Order: sequence, then C-alpha cells, then structure tokens
Amino acid sequence: MKNNDVVIRRYEPEGDLKKLSRIWLDASLLAHPFIGEQRLLEQRALIEEQYLPNAETWVACLDEEPSGFISLLDTFIGGIFVSPAHQGRGIGRQLIFHALTLQGELELEVYTNNRQALNFYTRLGFRELSRRPRDDDGYAFENARLHLVG
Repeated sequence: MKNNDVVIRRYEPEGDLKKLSRIWLDASLLAHPFIGEQRLLEQRALIEEQYLPNAETWVACLDEEPSGFISLLDTFIGGIFVSPAHQGRGIGRQLIFHALTLQGELELEVYTNNRQALNFYTRLGFRELSRRPRDDDGYAFENARLHLVG
C-alpha cells in the first residue's frame, strides 16, 4: 500500500528526539535481530546523544506524527528507519528520493544479513561498491557499501 499523505520536514530536536529514537529501536529490533536486543538497547543512547544531533535529519510524518526518518552526513546515509507499523507504505522510498534530490548521489552501508533492506536498496537502483566482514564495532556482521546516483 502506498501513502501519498507523507510530509517530510526537518528534524526538530525538542519534539522529535525521543520519537525518532523509539522508531530506530523498534525498526532495529525487527531488521537486526542478529545483533541482539541488549546491544541495540545500548546503541540507543548513541542515537540520542551523538547520531541524531550531529546529522542532517529529515522526518517523514503521517498526520503530523513522525513515522520514519533519514539521517545524512553529506551524501552518506547514516541511517534510514521507518516505524514497523508504517512499513510497506512507500515512506522509505520517499525519504531516499528526498535525500537524493538534496544531494544528487547517496552512499550507505547495510548489514547483508538484513535481506529486506538489501533488496529494498537494490530495487531503488543502488549498486554495490564493496563489502567488509565486520561492522564498526568489530563484530562479525558483514556490511555492503552501496551507491546511488540521481
């Protein structure tokens, strides 16, 4: 089901931080069960204290409520997450194309164990540049680096 009533706006720390952190956690628990709930709960503090405050973040809203977001570090997508309750409605695609319009090209890394995300990016036209066997914390979770030109 597609949703054309999505409004994408800039991140507003005072009203969005906890809501986006919850979206991140809920979506991460669903997409990254191989990481483990305890590690994800620990990473949530980093999302709130470092990643969201230091990235250019755009929020997708349905009826003025955040339903997903994309965080950019120049052309690199630091994260894109859609609330599990709103997945499959085209929100992720709209966030990617919003970022692509702003930047002209995008790169990201995705866990290869997250087949749903890897397939999503491939359908949008992302091409694989490389793979590495470990994540940023040194865990043996393979990552693929992808690139998309607008």
